[in-house]
Amino acid sequence: MTVILPGATLGVMGGGQLGRMFVHAAQQMGYFTAVLDPDADSPAGRVSHHHIHTDYTDVDGLARLAGLADAITTEFENVPAPSLEHLAASRPVSPGGDAVAIAQDRIREKAHFVRCGVECAPYAVIETAAQLAAVPQDLLPGILKTARLGYDGKGQRRVATRGELEAAWRDAGGVACVLEKLLPLDFECSVIVARGEDGQMVHFPAQRNLHRDGILAVTEVHADSLPFSTARHAISAARSIAEGLSYVGVLCVEFFVLADGRLVVNEMAPRPHNSGHWTMDGCDVSQFELQVRTLAGLPLNPPRQHSAAIMLNLLGDLWFLDGDTPVPPRWADVLALPGTHLHLYGKTEARRGRKMGHLNITGESIEAVRSTADFAAAVLGLPIPLSE
Repeated sequence: MTVILPGATLGVMGGGQLGRMFVHAAQQMGYFTAVLDPDADSPAGRVSHHHIHTDYTDVDGLARLAGLADAITTEFENVPAPSLEHLAASRPVSPGGDAVAIAQDRIREKAHFVRCGVECAPYAVIETAAQLAAVPQDLLPGILKTARLGYDGKGQRRVATRGELEAAWRDAGGVACVLEKLLPLDFECSVIVARGEDGQMVHFPAQRNLHRDGILAVTEVHADSLPFSTARHAISAARSIAEGLSYVGVLCVEFFVLADGRLVVNEMAPRPHNSGHWTMDGCDVSQFELQVRTLAGLPLNPPRQHSAAIMLNLLGDLWFLDGDTPVPPRWADVLALPGTHLHLYGKTEARRGRKMGHLNITGESIEAVRSTADFAAAVLGLPIPLSE
């Protein structure tokens, strides 16, 4: 692979907050940047050297991006895979359209996990009425998930009986779905890996996650976040999944840890991930710098965590604690606390449920970090306790 040195232009499909943080990382390293996004006021487009305001499938827009950028990545998995393949005809693109296409389809994704020897929850594919009727009874109760376009808990519904399953499939429009058996969970975790085109791969420590209403709320990372054997297993599984894809880029793999200690894979995201935002302040290299390095063919130094860390996701709800008129949270009070690092995404309008930013808290010990995080959560109006 040809190394793309600083001074070149790196492109990104998608102008949301992940694209914005990629742009910041690239610019810090001396690259110019180009963003393609249909939103004229996208967070990444507002800070990039070039903003191509067009749809992801627009041929002229794709040609403009290819003309500007020496290599191109994506900031979210729902960018059309054919557009990435179109760009790859003339420019290095990572991750590739084939890997993104697998991540876009739960059916193909689970088949890939099985091929890699990574355990999933028992599941059934439902694409037809006949497959629906043939679902084994022991998969109930379960969770019905649409095969495509599901994220942050969208496109998912719990079902306890066959009647509820049939109704949920009809309500989903009879689209392709996966039914997963509901398992007794202890907690959730994730692993972020970065793999270069030469096969070199590095990873961050396994991360313990807490979700609320299907959206990541808290990530905690320190020496004892997970039992050693669980963390080692999760890292090994994530690396196997990336290797099986011949993946190039940053990949997040999410897992469930069951009550009996077993680890099962949930899903993967072919991009940086919310659960890796703590790396911006808790490590000597962030997930976004590794995204730049994998795209540009630069060496991948194993990241080193230098501080215990907690990440708090900040949704637009925090602007509406006292009514329907948005009021900015008490940032000054939060930033007066030791080890706090505020990252807002440059979105011009706060809305309930919208990801507006995150707060990283770092310190020498997890006890100190937890104490500060609890205090910050109280100031912001986040639910306490932060763990469950």
